[in-house]
Amino acid sequence: MREELHPLSDLNGKPPGTTSWSGSITEAGTEMRSYYGRPIVKEPTWTWEIPTYFFTGGVAGASAVLSSAARVSGNETLARRALYIGTVADLVSPALLISDLGRPERFHHMLRVVKVTSPMNLGSWILLVNGGATTTAAMLQLLGKWKPVRIAASIVAALAGPPLATYTGVLLADTAIPVWHEGRHELPWIFGASAAASAGAAASIFVPPRDAGPARRVAVAGVLAEGALMQAMELRLGKVGEVYHEGEAGKLSWAAKGLSLAGAALLAKRGRKSRASAVLGGALVCAGEVCLRWSVFKAGFQSARDPKYVVESQRGRVEQDGTKATTKPGDSPAPPSRGA
Repeated sequence: MREELHPLSDLNGKPPGTTSWSGSITEAGTEMRSYYGRPIVKEPTWTWEIPTYFFTGGVAGASAVLSSAARVSGNETLARRALYIGTVADLVSPALLISDLGRPERFHHMLRVVKVTSPMNLGSWILLVNGGATTTAAMLQLLGKWKPVRIAASIVAALAGPPLATYTGVLLADTAIPVWHEGRHELPWIFGASAAASAGAAASIFVPPRDAGPARRVAVAGVLAEGALMQAMELRLGKVGEVYHEGEAGKLSWAAKGLSLAGAALLAKRGRKSRASAVLGGALVCAGEVCLRWSVFKAGFQSARDPKYVVESQRGRVEQDGTKATTKPGDSPAPPSRGA
């Protein structure tokens, strides 16, 4: 994570968003107030590249699985184009992470070790394995050479696909940000369902309707599963889940639901007969899934900014299992591109 001195830092060099160790949390009515009105945990330093990577990484991982499944079933057209879609997404994803890092060598430094307890480190390796295997399979597919190697590469990509599609949800949950950490039971599954919907929708855009049946079904199923999981997570989060209905996160959440459901309905009803409907439906679903990733991203910032969500999440843990709150002032999440 970049450690930069904020221009509004106090004399001790503490940037806004860091609570003094001697500070305290008080409750006035239902309003939670922190020391000097500052947040208890720091907001992430992530920029637009990270939620965009959440989407492209999901597309890459799910497309690898869709391609292999289509090839096993004998649908070569879908298998080839899903493979190419996944390859493009795999090429874009490292570029987004390197852009977020600011210096390309930092991405290389993440690969110097393998740390199984770090979602960030494992995710870097998963992206490398999936991207290398998918790109190899796509190149050999285009050249029409070395079929055994292509098949082996496709199998490796398919095995690495599900972890690539879901590890970012694990990464978000493994932080001190209240709405992300409290959503740890659902976030990986939500990201997986969203990835499936995105990959199916993208394939529906580029594959003729007669060959895109499995992709359409995956897209519709992914949208429905994601919607059910989001609803379950918001209900379980209680007060902490309010951020998904407020501010930018709320607007993006509603956009995600509306676009995804409209696209899924169009794919289900007219996608088989009309190429234009399939393209429009697929585009709507993809737009909805981008909004979903941005909604989760913005919700994290909003929950870190308001002390009441940190306090409520800690109290909830105490009431449920009697454990002591472990979040310390100044805690901040570890982004997926800050080094191992």
